[in-house]
Amino acid sequence: MVQPGKDRPVTLAAVSGAHGVTGEVRLKLFGEGVAALKRYRAFNDSSLTLVKLKDDGKGGAIARFDEVKDRNAAEKLRGTVLTVPRSAMPALEDGEYYHADLLGLPALSEEGEALGICIAVENFGAGDVLEIERPMGEDGKRRRFMVPMTPAAVPEWNGDRIVLNAAFAEE
Repeated sequence: MVQPGKDRPVTLAAVSGAHGVTGEVRLKLFGEGVAALKRYRAFNDSSLTLVKLKDDGKGGAIARFDEVKDRNAAEKLRGTVLTVPRSAMPALEDGEYYHADLLGLPALSEEGEALGICIAVENFGAGDVLEIERPMGEDGKRRRFMVPMTPAAVPEWNGDRIVLNAAFAEE
């Protein structure tokens, strides 16, 4: 769910380096692969216009942007992330979410107690896991904990908050 008035950029890929001498770049993909990236024509507030995109056979992609004419220009893009506005992404079915929609949301217990903020969504192979950073403790440190993104652990979430089952939020 998109938060009203929040159309923050969502990172879909990053340039990992130049490919060849004609201005193509290698991409590290963060989404669902090349097909998902092909939905978009422009990135980074239209400063990069996609001309060509192909799978590299290694889990990444090779791209050509209209604004990048040679290897030197491609090398300068190393480390650049490719973003699109959240509103440009496809609508979701009930129960689906984009990781970007969960980042920064407050995590609450079912009783309404503030437990922290969602700072990351990871997937180690068995499904998504939310990383929650607790408020600063009396010792000045911020502690973190992880919660599986399952109905048992996260009975409710929306564009305003994440509700956690207290059993999963204990240290």
